[in-house]
Amino acid sequence: MKSFRSNWLWRSLSLGATALLGGCDAIVLDPQGPIGIADKTILIDSLAIMLAIVVPTIAATFAFAWWFRASNARATYLPEFAYSGRIELIVWAIPLLVIMLLGGVAWIGSHDLDPAKPLASDTPPLEIQGVSLDWKWLFIYPNQRIASVNQLVVPAGVPIHFSLTSASVMNAFFIPQLGSMIYTMNGMTTQLNLRANAPGTFLGLSSHYSGDGFSDMHFDVQAVPAEQFAAWIDTARNTGPTLDAGSYAALSRQSINTSPFTFRAADPALFQQIITQQLPPGPGPQAGRPNQNVSPRTEH
Repeated sequence: MKSFRSNWLWRSLSLGATALLGGCDAIVLDPQGPIGIADKTILIDSLAIMLAIVVPTIAATFAFAWWFRASNARATYLPEFAYSGRIELIVWAIPLLVIMLLGGVAWIGSHDLDPAKPLASDTPPLEIQGVSLDWKWLFIYPNQRIASVNQLVVPAGVPIHFSLTSASVMNAFFIPQLGSMIYTMNGMTTQLNLRANAPGTFLGLSSHYSGDGFSDMHFDVQAVPAEQFAAWIDTARNTGPTLDAGSYAALSRQSINTSPFTFRAADPALFQQIITQQLPPGPGPQAGRPNQNVSPRTEH
């Protein structure tokens, strides 16, 4: 029995340590843009407010259990006790204050961090149109007339204005270190404003399950200096195919593990045609038996 208890304790400690180490790569807590920094502040403030009631409650539980133990002769036993106005005031006032503080944080944050609200800057924002497909991301640079798949290159320090839609089922666009996850929906456009404060490579991903290829639906966000961004634009304009209705139809077919590539020319009207469904939406995940050409699942 002693050996069993020792093994159980060791396994519990190991699992606890694993859980703690699993949070060491919490990129949400390493923001690299103003929105991400504000999101982190709200998260920490909310946690601190909630701990203000959680920690005293846990401490009081242990204190009551210790004080009213059977061996403590000094503890007063009151079998007829039924009501105390002071205790009722404390029990209700503290949770109400916590709710009010959390509500204030959420209210202020929801207005200050409105995804459609432009970021304050003397530099005009870079326009990028994003389309979630099965199972990849298409990014169109309308002013530069190029496009990329599963690759997002932006100039560091410049505000980015995203116009986002889905060519298939609902999805979610998320760059954790830059902040503000937002949904993409077929036939609709959502707006998002972000900025990378400094050069770096950040993870971008789909945070909403959308079928067999969902786990590979991620991309690198490369924030680079302005001159390097201009060089990348020039390179993209001289390589790759043209993005028009025909090539878009081929791109919209379901596929997984799509390697990043660029289009040297992009039809500036393509994004609007996708939103208004002048270009037919993708098939979306199908019910029933998986399509072995695009599905990682195999029959047994």
